[in-house]
Amino acid sequence: MIFPPRSWFALAGAALFALATPLLANDDMLVYTGMLNNGWQDWGWVTHYATNNPGFGGTNSMFFDAGNTWQAWSLEHDPINTTLYANLSLWLNGGPGGGQSVGILAEAGSTWGNETWVTAPTNTWQQFTIPLAQLGVGNVTNFEGIEIWTGGTPQPNFYIADITLTANPPPALVHLSVNATNTVRTVDNRVFAVNTAAWDGYLDTTNTLFILTNMNNQALRWPGGSWGDTYFMTNEPQGWGSRTTNFLHLATNTGAQMFFIVNYGSGTPRQAADWVRFCEITNHSYVKYWEVGNECGGGWEEDINTNPPYQAHDPWTYAQRFTSYYNQMKAVDPTLKIGAVADVTEDGTANYTNHPVVNPVTGVTHNGWTPVMLTYLRSNNVTPDFLISHDYAPGDGDAYGLLWTPTWAINASGLRMMLNDYLGTNLAAGVELNGTEFGPEADKQWISLVGGMFYADMIGQILQTEFNTLLWWDLRNGQTPITNSDNALYGWRTNSSGAFLTDEGIANGIATPPNLYPSFYCMKLMQYFARGGDTVVAATHDYPLLSAYAVRRTNGCLTMLVVNKSSYASLDAAINLAGYVPSSSAAVYSYGIPQDNADRTGVGSPDLAQTNIAVAGTNFNQTFAPYSATVLVFNPAAPSLAVPAAKPPSGKFVFQLQGSEGVPYLIQTSTNLASTNWTVLSTNTPSGGALNLTNTASSGPQFYRAIWRP
Repeated sequence: MIFPPRSWFALAGAALFALATPLLANDDMLVYTGMLNNGWQDWGWVTHYATNNPGFGGTNSMFFDAGNTWQAWSLEHDPINTTLYANLSLWLNGGPGGGQSVGILAEAGSTWGNETWVTAPTNTWQQFTIPLAQLGVGNVTNFEGIEIWTGGTPQPNFYIADITLTANPPPALVHLSVNATNTVRTVDNRVFAVNTAAWDGYLDTTNTLFILTNMNNQALRWPGGSWGDTYFMTNEPQGWGSRTTNFLHLATNTGAQMFFIVNYGSGTPRQAADWVRFCEITNHSYVKYWEVGNECGGGWEEDINTNPPYQAHDPWTYAQRFTSYYNQMKAVDPTLKIGAVADVTEDGTANYTNHPVVNPVTGVTHNGWTPVMLTYLRSNNVTPDFLISHDYAPGDGDAYGLLWTPTWAINASGLRMMLNDYLGTNLAAGVELNGTEFGPEADKQWISLVGGMFYADMIGQILQTEFNTLLWWDLRNGQTPITNSDNALYGWRTNSSGAFLTDEGIANGIATPPNLYPSFYCMKLMQYFARGGDTVVAATHDYPLLSAYAVRRTNGCLTMLVVNKSSYASLDAAINLAGYVPSSSAAVYSYGIPQDNADRTGVGSPDLAQTNIAVAGTNFNQTFAPYSATVLVFNPAAPSLAVPAAKPPSGKFVFQLQGSEGVPYLIQTSTNLASTNWTVLSTNTPSGGALNLTNTASSGPQFYRAIWRP
């Protein structure tokens, strides 16, 4: 992303002043409420403008000039899954003329559905509620447009207000299931990570150390987005900001893995090799992961590589120069992992057409960034150690952002396909996928409770893919007033003038105690859910607004992450655990509206809530509050020992350990039941829930027991 020097101190124009956090009563999607909401865009070709004469409930209405024929107010949006929504609702006022015939159309992809006509009333407001199924966009994944229009006869002007997609009511019971024996992947520690930036003057401080250690952060990236293509040792901040030595010191003190962007846009391979020496030899710090440039295909990035035949933002040029970076950096330390910037689609970032390549598998010609880059890297006998992906949710509203998170699975599939096709499966197998920037993108969301929910759900989603790294943008970025905040979005943080704020960081400034946003608390929550080495197992849910993810911890616990994306509804869930028998209680860690409100009011604690719940076997119910992220920690039920009926071999004692599959148990022995001194005989992990053990029989009394220790 682009962040100019000291951008976090900038004040942006006149701001829309804040009201209280919205009191939401449903999960409707607002389309127009005197302003366009939730990312809807105006593509109309009729004369129209907002007016308060007549107004509607204290907001503007939209004036529609129907004096000409075949006019339309057309509204467009990124594809919406309408499973959650039942109807399109809008209000019309025909003014003193009244009686206008108003057509309403909806679009799925590029196909317009069934036309519905209504008649505007005279000098009053009337609501029209039209089922999405009637409009031809019920239960589709690609609802993209609304058109309000007139036919071939001139009519008096009319007014439109309060356009809404009304939500279906939530189900009485949501079903969440976990199969603890169905393995998805192993968790990589680098998923729990955050970007840092050279403009952060508070980087190497006890304040930052407190933040990172409390959220158990596992990886850091430097020197900050687009600054990676302008930054070098000779132009490090002097007297403000932070320097590479500060970054290395912080990362070392927190035990974090390090990602370093070397300057592709205005630097040289030799300078990149010097960076490696500076870190490893001068500062005795091992930076393992190195990225050659940042978002190099984007025109917003610095790129002075224009001496013919090189071109700026060109994948062929990037491949040639990446080869030099790769070879010179590996000459300093061959153990480095060096990553290449990629686009997730085959025709994405197709800035030029002078180096077309043919997909060896499909035979189709492409000019996209990744096919061209991979083709020419292979011809140079260079294979990147990882591909770099950045992805931010579009600014299309809270619900849309929270439902957007599965996009990373699509990205992983696209990148792996291109690696296999253009490098061949043998070379491609050694290339990992790393997401080194992501965030919710828009308006209040970065620092609202929705931003925290977005982070939590993204962790659950990324663990369903092969991405091994996910770095949030970013640690500190600075508060900026929002010039035209969407009143449909959840959020309450304002400046002293009452203007809504945005901030792409997880913390602001260096206050004591730290000024922390919901994203920090949700990052802190994740340490109770998963860390490196744990095993992701299969989890399912049957309602889009209540997502569930599960992990087997290395100590044998089973954890669930449940994110309630409904803005208002407490959702009751029936939970089924297969392949795991829990103990009779579970620890629950959560973050949601009560904690966010405590931060707003100063009453109560803004930190994570912790409690315990009773668990009745492998099937039980639990209620999840609106806008909440919850981690449930299930310890395994106590194991038992049984003696098989069959006679053991002579001189042997055979018994069976009965417990949960995949849980490590200690087998202990003692000669006296009253003794507190039990000796550990072995540690055993039953693969099928039961394990037969054979020991030499003792001449005296010998007692055995099995216990689980976290």
